Amino acid sequence: MKEQIIEAQDMPCPPRSRTLADPVWVRWSLTLLALLILTVLVIIPVIAVFYQALSRGLGVYFDNLFNDPDTRHAVLLTLIVAPCAVALNLVFGVAAAWAIARFRFRGRTLLITLIDIPFSISPVVVGLMFVLLFGLGGYFGPWLREHGIQVLFATPGLILATTFVTLPFVARELIPLMEAIGPDEELAALSLGANGRQIFWRITLPNIRWGILYGVILCNARAMGEFGAVYVVSGHIAGETNTMPLQIEQLFQGFNSTGAFAVASVLTMLAVVTLLLKVIAEQRARQTVKAANVLGGPKGFSIDN
Repeated sequence: MKEQIIEAQDMPCPPRSRTLADPVWVRWSLTLLALLILTVLVIIPVIAVFYQALSRGLGVYFDNLFNDPDTRHAVLLTLIVAPCAVALNLVFGVAAAWAIARFRFRGRTLLITLIDIPFSISPVVVGLMFVLLFGLGGYFGPWLREHGIQVLFATPGLILATTFVTLPFVARELIPLMEAIGPDEELAALSLGANGRQIFWRITLPNIRWGILYGVILCNARAMGEFGAVYVVSGHIAGETNTMPLQIEQLFQGFNSTGAFAVASVLTMLAVVTLLLKVIAEQRARQTVKAANVLGGPKGFSIDN
């Protein structure tokens, strides 16, 4: 028996590339199929957006973007709502990731599940939920009206709805990253006498900065393109509560297709920039995790200054 085992161990193994490689026709077929689907679903629609936006010339294109007061207000409102939602999600995401990755407590699994709820609920249902809470006949509506606070059909409602639908992005990027990095460096800093603020700014934040950027990029892209929840809580008031996606829908319904595609092209360009930043941040985050796994130990810590 021992001789058979020794002989089996001495037998040469087949090359890994030969045993795992698919036939050439399979690889080419899958590659062409993927390119075909990508072309039909992504490339052609993107080209069509810019073609329709520029079909009547650059003058009409810029006129639709800069000379329409409702469009200008929609762009400005989007640039207010999206950063506010990202900032709120950034604070929540870092706090939730720290608690989940560094502590074991009762209700931890429930917290992780609750973070994923916005992924499983329709944005329209989210909007209706806020109407139920903050509408005139809702739970908090009468109290808000008595104190002169308006949430629905105003900027606060847009920020709340956008924050809810983008809630998981930052937290979901940071939780696996912080678990992969581990608490060794933070514990080493704590043993050297560092306080919580020093540990966060000098140890935790440098290690997760690319993960934060990745989550913020995804969160911002989702926030700028949100339609369903914002449509319900905004009331769709032109020049007041319309964000860029809502303005596109209103322009298209008003038979101003060139203006609608002009605004859509701006969102498309923002999406391309977001994609490039996403790729860079994703690569940096992977390098951080790889370096942490290779080095294994603390990088050193100084509590001076």
